[in-house]
Amino acid sequence: MQPLADPSQTVDAVVIGRNEGARLLTCLAALRGQVRRVIYVDSGSTDGSAEAAAAMGAEVVALDMARPFTAARARNAGLARLAGPDQAAFVQLIDGDCELRDGFVAAALAAFADHTRAVVVCGRRRERFPQATLWNRLCDREWDTPLGEAMACGGDALMRLAAVQAVGGYREDLIAGEEPELCQRLRRAGGQIWRIDAEMTWHDAAMTRFGQWWKRTRRAGHAFAEGAALHGQGPDRHWVAETRRALLWGLGVPVAALLAGLIHPAGFLLILLWPLQVLRLARRWQDPQAAVFSVLGKLPEALGVLEYHLGRLRGRKRGLIEYK
Repeated sequence: MQPLADPSQTVDAVVIGRNEGARLLTCLAALRGQVRRVIYVDSGSTDGSAEAAAAMGAEVVALDMARPFTAARARNAGLARLAGPDQAAFVQLIDGDCELRDGFVAAALAAFADHTRAVVVCGRRRERFPQATLWNRLCDREWDTPLGEAMACGGDALMRLAAVQAVGGYREDLIAGEEPELCQRLRRAGGQIWRIDAEMTWHDAAMTRFGQWWKRTRRAGHAFAEGAALHGQGPDRHWVAETRRALLWGLGVPVAALLAGLIHPAGFLLILLWPLQVLRLARRWQDPQAAVFSVLGKLPEALGVLEYHLGRLRGRKRGLIEYK
């Protein structure tokens, strides 16, 4: 049970997962003592995750897999289970492959007290094994976003439950990027998103192959395009710049080099814009590997953008792009 007596400070948790195995047990164990109640939403696991979660005291919600699955659907199912007259003031959202760090909830509640308009507080998510593979290290770098008031959070965050309910929760048809999309609506309703200097979660990407990184990056491009289509006309120009960068570097540069090269062989030299961009980013970031894969990643991102728009023209929603 959560050791907080003040009802205005009660915290419950929603965990989502599928076939997370031992990682789920670690996730649930870390929540003990930091939250009052744990809802685990299982998305068709075949490894006994639901039974193991119930044995650890979590309330298990089995998602109806007859409908297309999204993480947003799973999170909304957990939020629905929490709704009621005795619902908590706050909800800790966390993925089943993550472990909540000791002290984060207390630090986040203090941040809510300092920032009265805050509706979401998040901290530093880290990869558990960043040196195991290049792909894990790239994820860890991705998680290291600036402190202070932010535009969005990721999958792990402490939120005011009533504020999330007031805007209708997560948008269930999104296959990715559902957290930033929710944050757009929360901010337009007058709320603030804050990232604090506190260790929040350990995450296990478990990426060991180039193909996993490629799929994950392609999914990001799809999310950029869909987010821009939904909120790109708003004051934040949500994910418009990210979508344009993906198309410029992942599609525009290679196509321009090809067309120019067909006119004159010297035109193929336009492809040198890629290594020049790598050098520019490597100097700025002091991380040559990250620079290489940032530029290379624009190829799968551009594919994701194109997939979204082709699906939109055909009136078809893209299914999940899963990398593990």
